[in-house]
Amino acid sequence: MAIDNATGLIVGAYFDWQETLNGYYHVFEQILKHYGIPLCFRTDNRTVFNYETAKTKAEHKDVLTQFGYACRILGVGLKTTSVSQAKGMVDGANQTVQSRLKPELKLAGIDTIEEANQYLRETFVPDFNRKFGQEPRKAWSAFEKVPSDREINYTLAFLSSRVFDSGSAISFKNQLYQAADEYGRLVCFMKGTKCLVIEALDRQLLVTVDERVYQLKEIHKHAPTSPELDKQPKKKRAKKKYIPPMSHPWKRESFLKQQERRHKYHQYA
Repeated sequence: MAIDNATGLIVGAYFDWQETLNGYYHVFEQILKHYGIPLCFRTDNRTVFNYETAKTKAEHKDVLTQFGYACRILGVGLKTTSVSQAKGMVDGANQTVQSRLKPELKLAGIDTIEEANQYLRETFVPDFNRKFGQEPRKAWSAFEKVPSDREINYTLAFLSSRVFDSGSAISFKNQLYQAADEYGRLVCFMKGTKCLVIEALDRQLLVTVDERVYQLKEIHKHAPTSPELDKQPKKKRAKKKYIPPMSHPWKRESFLKQQERRHKYHQYA
């Protein structure tokens, strides 16, 4: 959950099974779509942002680097603190939400996380903001313009460094993938070629190599048909898929520098 410091409004809220980057990204998405780009985030230093050491943290769990990289792309400040007084408004709102939300979900007969998120988004948050929201001291807003849905989808992405093997394939989440162009045609790379895997917010998989972006196609270990025994189905004409341009700051070196900066910060903090 995210609270606007000026008005006390809930600007984003999301249920997840545990505190993960996915939950933070969905809250960030709500803020970007309904309010615009915020000036700065201030978060608890003891939560998921730092719950593992930099040396042992897996890429998909490295929330501080991943979320911080998305913030840097959008120009949003990110401050972490362990001082409870610095986040008193959020703690107070959390207590209010927890005391009110559980009984409301029970009365509404909600027992799935999908229904809970819908109720949270459509009913609870609007009601909470009407009752507890305050008028801002100044008329102007610190939020910047609302990004397009496409910009949000590709900015709130999960990034992972990978290396192509001798079969021009990479492993990602226990699956093998190969790079393909916008028409689905295979693009091969030399063994040892370094790349950056991008999992967009809508779960589209992309990969960047040098200055180019490609889509990723899963490799099936077993063919669905036998060319000797089965009649081969007619091939459908390949449809062109949208692949975002490299104007997006998806540089492997840039992401690695972000990781290095975060790791050094926590090493000496």
